[in-house]
Amino acid sequence: MGILSSILSRREKAEELLGECKCRKRKYRCDSDEENEEEDLLNTPRRKKLKSTSKYIYQTLFLNGENSDIKICALDQEWNLHKIYLCQSGYFASMFSGSWKESSMNKIELKIPDNNIDVEALQVAFGSLYRDDVLIKPGRVIAILAAACMLQLDGLIQQCAETMKETIGSKTVCSYHTAAGTYGLENVKKKCLEWLLNNLLTHQNVDLFKELRLYLMKQLIQSPDLFVMQVEMDIYTALKKWVFLKLVPSWSGCIKRLLSDADDWFSKRRKDSEDIAPFLETEEGVQFLPVFRHLRLQYIINDLASAKIIERDLILPPGWLSCAYKQQWFTMLRTEQEDELGPQELDKEEFEISSMRCGRKLTKDGDYCWRWTGFNFGFDLIVTYSNHCIIFKRNTLSRPCGGSVSLQPQRNIAFRLRLASFDSSGKVIRSRTTGYQILTLEKDEEQVILTLDSRLLIFPLYICCNFQYTSLRRRTENEG
Repeated sequence: MGILSSILSRREKAEELLGECKCRKRKYRCDSDEENEEEDLLNTPRRKKLKSTSKYIYQTLFLNGENSDIKICALDQEWNLHKIYLCQSGYFASMFSGSWKESSMNKIELKIPDNNIDVEALQVAFGSLYRDDVLIKPGRVIAILAAACMLQLDGLIQQCAETMKETIGSKTVCSYHTAAGTYGLENVKKKCLEWLLNNLLTHQNVDLFKELRLYLMKQLIQSPDLFVMQVEMDIYTALKKWVFLKLVPSWSGCIKRLLSDADDWFSKRRKDSEDIAPFLETEEGVQFLPVFRHLRLQYIINDLASAKIIERDLILPPGWLSCAYKQQWFTMLRTEQEDELGPQELDKEEFEISSMRCGRKLTKDGDYCWRWTGFNFGFDLIVTYSNHCIIFKRNTLSRPCGGSVSLQPQRNIAFRLRLASFDSSGKVIRSRTTGYQILTLEKDEEQVILTLDSRLLIFPLYICCNFQYTSLRRRTENEG
């Protein structure tokens, strides 16, 4: 028992010593960890959002008007402001310099000559002098732009321009275009015009038709960049809808009903009229004459169904149609009797004025094949979209054709083809173009015009083409 007791005693002492050792090690590690954590804590930056100087200045000086040294009065409202901040404005910088009487005044009455400017717009404009950024709502941008232009606030003007460019759509494009012209924002004006050229016919909108003014519609109709769906006749049809909405602005309904109601209105007008004068020569119609003048009638009367509608509607002056028929007759005679091969060289300016405009919508990816209606002087052009390629084929013998077909060994065609995809607001998100080209095709020959990257294709895909089938010869005196 004594030996056993001695062994147990020694073991207990050993375990006790071991426990103390472990405890000391744990304590050492714990102390070490705490020191490391404390070191990390001291060296880790802490973020706390403080009230910025800009916000403090805006709140204290602008909103509260503390230490104001000048009072600005306009539109029955007063602002307690500071000359040192107002001098950021070119308008006030000039006013407070030199020998102007306002330079020594502590209260100034502002005359507001622009009806677009209201109290809220002035509040934003004055406030922009006291802060780094300004939030501009699209619905308020024109009023703020007007105030910024009057006060010569270049930074705010630029911000308004960017807001406008980002928010162009069917509800804003006309007002933006007008404002951009008024306040000298040429880039915004150009963007608005581009949007209208792309969307007027591809995404027809009743409210947009109602809002479009004559001068702007004229500019769109005469442009070679108008995105047309399907042929020139569809431009005429769109104008007919537009005129109807201008004269009957109370009309409401969906875009699908618009053409039939417009046709009924013009038909009733013809029946009720005592004389048989064309609509554009009447008192209510003469204002629209400059717009219709830019229709390319030679590409409307080259289709029988379209020619019949034009004659029935009695909108256009007979002299316009007589001239177009005569011009087309001489062109056909030249093509048949002078071995017309088509354009030999491309005069871009003349091409843009006189080329045929047509288009097509591809709703989804797949294979498509079509031709645009109308008599094209023996050049039966078949267009194919397949395997992400656009192909032109001169059809001579391989496929039946409703009209006469030229048997010339070669024929030339001048063209420009454009492709575009749009987002929900009508902005272009993908686009491609062939540029201006002259293509020579033999009988039944086909050529790939454009190859597309399938990874970049977005449907629906809109195709717009300008074509010239015959030489661009200026009309002789005998041709009218």
